[in-house]
Amino acid sequence: MPAVQGTLDDLGTALSQVTFVVVDLETTGGSATASAITEVGAVKVRGGEVLGEFQTLVRPDEPIPAFIQVLTGITDAMVARAPRIESVLPAFLEFAHDAVLVAHNAGFDISFLKAAARATGHDWPGFRVIDTVHLARQLVSRDESRNHKLSSLAVLFNATTVPDHRALHDAKATVDVLHGLLERVGNLGVHTLEELSSYTSRVTPAQRRKRFLAEHLPAAPGVYIFKDERGRPLYVGTSRNIRSRAQSYFTASEQRTRMAEMVGLATSIQPIVCQTTLEAQVRELRLIAQHKPRYNRRSTRPEKVLWVKLTQEAFPRLSIVRVVRDDGARYLGPFRSRKGAEAAVAAVHEVVPLRQCTARLSTRGSGSECVLAEMGRCGAPCSGRQSSQQYALVVAQAVDALSGDARPMTAALHSRMTVLAQQQRFEDAGTVRDRMLHLVRAAARTQRIGPLAASPQLVAARRADRGGWELVCVRYGRLAGTSVSPTGADPMVYVQSLCATAEAVQPNAHPAPAATPEETEIILRWLESPGVRIVELEGLWSCPVGGAGGVRALLDDGRPSGVASFDRDVEASAVPRVLAVG
Repeated sequence: MPAVQGTLDDLGTALSQVTFVVVDLETTGGSATASAITEVGAVKVRGGEVLGEFQTLVRPDEPIPAFIQVLTGITDAMVARAPRIESVLPAFLEFAHDAVLVAHNAGFDISFLKAAARATGHDWPGFRVIDTVHLARQLVSRDESRNHKLSSLAVLFNATTVPDHRALHDAKATVDVLHGLLERVGNLGVHTLEELSSYTSRVTPAQRRKRFLAEHLPAAPGVYIFKDERGRPLYVGTSRNIRSRAQSYFTASEQRTRMAEMVGLATSIQPIVCQTTLEAQVRELRLIAQHKPRYNRRSTRPEKVLWVKLTQEAFPRLSIVRVVRDDGARYLGPFRSRKGAEAAVAAVHEVVPLRQCTARLSTRGSGSECVLAEMGRCGAPCSGRQSSQQYALVVAQAVDALSGDARPMTAALHSRMTVLAQQQRFEDAGTVRDRMLHLVRAAARTQRIGPLAASPQLVAARRADRGGWELVCVRYGRLAGTSVSPTGADPMVYVQSLCATAEAVQPNAHPAPAATPEETEIILRWLESPGVRIVELEGLWSCPVGGAGGVRALLDDGRPSGVASFDRDVEASAVPRVLAVG
């Protein structure tokens, strides 16, 4: 693997090299929109050394309330000849230029400064802000200090200046509190501004000590694998930048409790650099399916998917199976859960009188009728009341809904819902609706996946972010290879090389792809994304007119909660144009 040189941004800014401007304001009240600033005090420090101070009174437009005068000691007479905020703010912004602002209860002070910037027509520079109250709540226990007020923390950290509600004095006291807090986080392994900005006690010292695992990872797209001391995969993930994503697991940006547990067990991170994001997504799926890491929750059991099969016999029926076979039967799916598959089957049975018994029937019709026949929901082929020719007309309705025009069955189900609703049987109507959605989504998946699963080879291209082309070769719904042609090069040369070296793939029984259905879904989403061009296609890629994909788009607006779906709301009709790459 080629080495990737790190940047200063990857390493972080050492706290000893950061210039902090610790600021405090005195105001006429607590609202930044209804009150005004009466004093600004600030201290500029770096590496524990004071670089400068800023202090001025500010003349507000309204009188200072009496209780504020008592609290701060700032009177109307004191500010009568003070400069206006229109001249004070630009001077402060120049003083704080390129620094990190620090304040105690920073939300208060920063809101007043931002309001002043808006009122005076100045752009707010977007300072990075550190709040010493937030840090103190993470680092100072109640046993040490009864609260996290500036006066209490100044005593705890032996501040040389006593805070007294005057801006510069309070800013100086906050400097001493800041240095005391920085010493504490330093002992916990926080040494950069980036780590300080995201610091929270939710991130344990053990997590922070593990951040060295990400130091030498490449800053490139691909897959990363956290492994335990025995080399077993704990978690597999993917990212456009492996290093920065891995580093986030050791900061407050990672909020998942189970990930903190995983990091505690990890002893190494294996990177796998990929040429394209599609390759990374597919590799991630395959690695999760292969290793079934304990901290990955999704995609760990692709073999558990189910299909609904319209059996191939004299009197076909719907059956839920795990394997798609080359037996001439019709298949619908895949489904992630048996509940979803059963709901789709029930939707068909709701409007199509297919038999629901599981016995294999002969054409002689020597059996006895069941209660469904008495209810008119089955033609009773078991007793001979319905011939195989008559039953074939019923089967044709189901076949058309599963693989062709889904509109008649959807209309029948919708009519059934309407009747139930008019009878005030709202729960039953809701059940029919949910069954219909399971059926339509499964049919849409089948009609999307099927054509790609039947295609011996499809080559597609998309402009790469940094120039050139991302090239993808798909065989029978499986990613067989990917490559990138550089800027200025003839992409067709790389296409030919890709096709020659791509994986040889054997097809599965239709409509199952040669990959997991989820991999094929990811490939389809990439193919349907803006800018993709089809370079070469063996076979036919099309969707039926009136198919389930179009129906689904109308129904998803009323999506019920808890319905699983493999795809991400991308319809089968979104087929890219066939264009030459050049």
